[in-house]
Amino acid sequence: MSEVLTPRPASTILPLRDGPHGVEVLVVRRNLNSDFVGGAYVFPGGAVDPDDEDFSGLCHGRDDAGASQRLGLTRGGLAYYVAALRELFEEAGLLVARRVDAAEALADEAALARWRVELNGRRCRFADVLEDSGLVLDLAGVEYLAHWVTPVGLARRYDTRFFVVQAPSGQIAEHDAAETVAHRWIRPVDALAAASRGDITMILPTLRNLDLIVPFDRVVDVLAWARSRDSITRVEPRIVERRGRSEILAPGDAGYESAGPA
Repeated sequence: MSEVLTPRPASTILPLRDGPHGVEVLVVRRNLNSDFVGGAYVFPGGAVDPDDEDFSGLCHGRDDAGASQRLGLTRGGLAYYVAALRELFEEAGLLVARRVDAAEALADEAALARWRVELNGRRCRFADVLEDSGLVLDLAGVEYLAHWVTPVGLARRYDTRFFVVQAPSGQIAEHDAAETVAHRWIRPVDALAAASRGDITMILPTLRNLDLIVPFDRVVDVLAWARSRDSITRVEPRIVERRGRSEILAPGDAGYESAGPA
């Protein structure tokens, strides 16, 4: 029997904005050469780094105790929120932050763009970007949405927390041209339709989280709904073999229970 990999902690975030025909979400396309879901359209996200754990003085609106309680952890929850916003900045160029002394505009866009290059080049830490710019992460509007764990049997496994946030006004999203090679703002219902037609590739967690926000017309309603949820169910899909092909099933899908324990 092959060894069962322990899932690595990870965070993913759905940046939202109000479009002319309803809520739009930002998706980025993974590099075709990526070891994980290459070519798929996903939400910005990635593994929680050790550096994400030391942000107690660089966050507004949430501390580790509150973050951990919301995620159902005893400690370390703040790192998931930090990782989500770090990945959003790295992969899409959007920084959800505020000045230390006011809730006004951030540093100029050119400076933030330079910091992003340095951060993606691993020449600085995310904390350096904030400290040198006089900023703190604004977690007050970041809401917990979902909890997915990569199924047993895949070469890489992640224990991923999904969040939603309103995209910061005045900032323009841009993929990083390295890990991500394209980006687009799209209504959830249109993204699901495009994936169903085969126009774009999306993985199961992306599709199911899009399903969650389809009913809402405004970003404020998505955030209020996410905030109101008392508990988030941990979802761990299972891999089954059907007619010589591997399929991934989530709880509630036909055949999930008969696939045996994950």
